[in-house]
Parts: sequence; C-alpha cells; structure tokens
Amino acid sequence: MRQWGFLPWIAKNSGLTQRSCSQCGGAKHGRRAGARRHRGGGGTLAAWDQAARRVLLSLSKERAPLDAVGDATILVLLAGLASFLALGRAQAQEPPRRSEVWDLKLGTPIARLADDFTDYACGTNGGPPSLPLNSFADFRRCRPDAMGLREVYFRYDDELEYWAKANNFTTEIEKYSGTKVYDFPVVLSARFDDAGVLASLRIVSDPRDTSRDRDEAYLLRNFLTARYGRDGWDCADLPPVEGETPVGRTFIKQHCRKAVEGAIADIETHFFRKKGQYQYDPQTGRATEGQFESLVRFELTRNP
Repeated sequence: MRQWGFLPWIAKNSGLTQRSCSQCGGAKHGRRAGARRHRGGGGTLAAWDQAARRVLLSLSKERAPLDAVGDATILVLLAGLASFLALGRAQAQEPPRRSEVWDLKLGTPIARLADDFTDYACGTNGGPPSLPLNSFADFRRCRPDAMGLREVYFRYDDELEYWAKANNFTTEIEKYSGTKVYDFPVVLSARFDDAGVLASLRIVSDPRDTSRDRDEAYLLRNFLTARYGRDGWDCADLPPVEGETPVGRTFIKQHCRKAVEGAIADIETHFFRKKGQYQYDPQTGRATEGQFESLVRFELTRNP
C-alpha cells in the first residue's frame, strides 16, 4: 500500500518551518507582541497566506506526488487554498473602526460619550496638553475658561496605525498615523459645562507635527467650510497690524461664523508673517525656514 507523500510535499513547498512560524507573534516575541500582531491582522495570517501562495505556485509548476495524491485530491486542495487566501485577504482588509472627533455630538452627557480616545489631559486653549487625565470623566480637574467650560485634550487611538503597519498598507499608515482631520495634523479638545454635558469641540492645526508641510495648515479651512456648507458664512477679513506681512503675495487673517444645527461654528484662519518674521534673514540675507504663521482654529459651540 502506498504511503501518502502529500504532507511532506506541502511542508517542503510551503516553507512553513518552526523558525518561520516564530515570526507569527508567538511566545518568542512575548504576549504583548503576539497580541498586537493578532489584533492588527498580520503575523500568523500573513505567514500562512504566504505559505499558501507558495503551495499554489508549486502546484502550477509541477505536479504534486500523484502516487500519494490523485487529481481529485489536488483539485480539492486548490479549492481549499483559494478559499483560505480569499478569507485571509478579507480579514486583513477589514480595519478596526476608529472613533473620531466627529463622533462626539454636542449635548451628549459625559457618561454616554465613547471612551475610545487616548492621552486625555486638561487642555490649554487649543495648545499642548497639561494635567494628565484618565478619561473625559475627569473633566472637573480642569479649570473653567472664560465661558465657564472645562477643556479636555485628547488624541486618536493608534490601533489603526498598527493595523496598517501589520499589513504593510503604505497609504493607510500615513492616513492613520497621528491625530488628523482631513489629513491635517491637529490638536483636539472637548469642552464640558458644569453638568458634564459636551458643549463645544475645538480643532486647532498642530504646528509641532511635521508629517505635513506647515505652510499648508491654513488650507484646512476649505475642508471645514465645505463640511458645513460653503454658503451662509459671515466672514471678515481683518487688516494687518504693525509688523504683519504677506507670505509671498498671500495674506490671510480671516474670521468666519455660521449657525449650524443648534450650534455656532467659528473658523479663524491665519497665513502671514508676524512681526519679527522674515523671508530673508536681515543680517545674512539667507532664506529663512518656518518664519510664518499658518493656522486654522475651529470651534463648534452648542447654543445656550
């Protein structure tokens, strides 16, 4: 009776060895690394996907050992591997959903807000974080502002970034890295009234993030006005004060306001050089870098 040479042939052509499987996120890399790879859709799935591809390629180039496996078995094997590959690709292409600032609805009590963000802290009027917090629920630890609202800074969870890296999705890695709105790096904060109700959202372009050219930051205005409709904005173009000059031929110092769905949307846009900023160094005559202000400041505040 012939012995089945099928499994050794599969092992030989798949390339799946104990060494290669150690890259699948097992004990060799620790539980945390394994969990990260499993959550991201990479690791084991990617290794088996590659192995299955190698088997299919071998089957197309040479016959499997027919003394052990008949034509019918090969067809079953091909069908099974094809299904496995399709399933693997489907799982890899289904990213976990990430909560974004637009998921936070004004008027929502803090107890009903999704706690899906990270790096909570007291806000500084759209600037860097200050006192660290555990969640939105700690908002009372932050000082009230001039409107009596307490600002909580937060960032997006990085789970999608790890998922994209695990699957080598270059476009998604760039898209999901950092905290961004319409692909612009931003500082986000939520503002709560004394009753713990979400009263305002604040989005400010982040000059510290170098993933995008800072001189483009003012273009975020166009996306935000489009989100709430191009028409109906009450805009005022403010004149330059002493020392403020254009960047090239462009000077933007604008404030726009619009009533939207029970709230007021405010957008402040800057693109100019402030006093003391120059295109060319007055001492050396050399071109300067970064001496300009490119900024968008957006606030959506609930009507009282």
